[in-house]
Amino acid sequence: MAPPLDRSPLDNAGCWLARLASNAGGEVALVDRDRALDYAELNARAARCAGALRAAGVGRGDRVAIALPNRAAFLEAVFGAARLAAIALPINTRLAAPEVRELLADAEPAVLVYEAELAARVERACADLAKPPRRLAVGGSPDAYESALAASEPHFAVAPVSPEDPMILMYTSGTTGTPKGALLPHRKTLFNSLNAERFFDLSSRDRVLVVVPLFHSFGLQILAIPALYAGARVVLERHFDAAALWRTVSQQRVTFFGGVPTMFRELLAALEAAPPGSLDLGALRFAFTAGAAIPVELIHGFERHGIRLKQGYGQTETSILCCLDARDAIRKAGSVGKPVFHVELRVVDAATLAGLPETWRDVAPGETGEIVVRGPIAMTGYWRRPEATAETLREGGWLRTGDLATFDPEGYVTLAGRARDLFISGGENVYPAQIEQTYAQHPAIREVAVVGVPDERWGEVGHAYVVLAPGAALDPEALRAWGRERLASFKVPRTFAAVAALPKTVTGKVQKHKL
Repeated sequence: MAPPLDRSPLDNAGCWLARLASNAGGEVALVDRDRALDYAELNARAARCAGALRAAGVGRGDRVAIALPNRAAFLEAVFGAARLAAIALPINTRLAAPEVRELLADAEPAVLVYEAELAARVERACADLAKPPRRLAVGGSPDAYESALAASEPHFAVAPVSPEDPMILMYTSGTTGTPKGALLPHRKTLFNSLNAERFFDLSSRDRVLVVVPLFHSFGLQILAIPALYAGARVVLERHFDAAALWRTVSQQRVTFFGGVPTMFRELLAALEAAPPGSLDLGALRFAFTAGAAIPVELIHGFERHGIRLKQGYGQTETSILCCLDARDAIRKAGSVGKPVFHVELRVVDAATLAGLPETWRDVAPGETGEIVVRGPIAMTGYWRRPEATAETLREGGWLRTGDLATFDPEGYVTLAGRARDLFISGGENVYPAQIEQTYAQHPAIREVAVVGVPDERWGEVGHAYVVLAPGAALDPEALRAWGRERLASFKVPRTFAAVAALPKTVTGKVQKHKL
């Protein structure tokens, strides 16, 4: 029987590996610490993975949970699940057993593919689940995953899907403390890859190093999958070590890599500590960072070594939304750039968002509003959360990001923080991101996060958590005086507290609910 007209194998991103295998099967597709696979081999392994999943009962719409570090099996499982029109469910390997259990109970995956080293944690997470998944360990001795692939019949067929059918169920990073599962359809994977292809100037000649985890949108949707779509080579690193990363860039002739802002300070220090002539970075076109605007002194630092930094901004629900090219990094320092090609972006007066989109008021340049977007890069909704979906996805396909921003006359966007982070002091709106960007320039401060706390007189005032630079001492009065020279008095934090580190998501976003 022919598939319905609204479904086609061509709309399934799972067909990409088969196409690439037929066109450039001998080109290296993937390198991890265990093996190098060309596109024909990667396609064959993804087909065997699909066969193993099918034998385990996985079918259309079923979830395949993946709790793995950056290794080939992760991408094999993503594309293998897609072949069956199933839904890949990446799970953060850093989560504790109760956190993993919460996700498994919510998503009810049919199969869990996990790293053998996580066996004890997985067992605790699966205990007493109403619908425990079938489990398949990777990397053990013997390796159950490799045995399953060897025993399975390859499933080369690609199930027809509509562009709206879900491909990935990715839970948000949890900056609010309550992760939600964003359903990411096949068309989002395609258009996000097209956006990356344009901005990164991706081609089959590229060698893309992925050190940020594949269980996050940055590693999977912004770096790895777009690189494979372009027929490039993906080099996977399991752990971040600054010196080791530079050696990999040199040895693998990496053309670009991505990292969160917190990585780049260590990367610059390791680069400057490397013995002269020990690294060959001639193939490196640029480095890319996302999650927050990178400090201008780091941009200058890498520029001294001839390395350009590109920057971006996005979320799990949308992947990349804005990009700042390296040529504008200094001139527009602090900005996250302009909207990517396949998105429509507005900055809207938050006070008007309760109404219908036609009543929303777009703010003027320099005025703060909430970023709202629409286009083929948006999720279809939150898994089993109709109320949250209705709050985020509005009429006309508009998605509320919850991020506050301004834009300048040239259209460059600068983030001002999360809408829920805003606090009101003496009747004035205070945006913590502006305060944080200001205090990040203080020589005694390495990192800072500002939250609003109750105050009898002003309603709320700022409280700053600071990570001090090595050898620095906390001097609240001096910090307040320094702030009053650069900020309106109502924006200057009333109190300061020194902390050893700020709690963060894997992409470097501060989890303020934990402060």
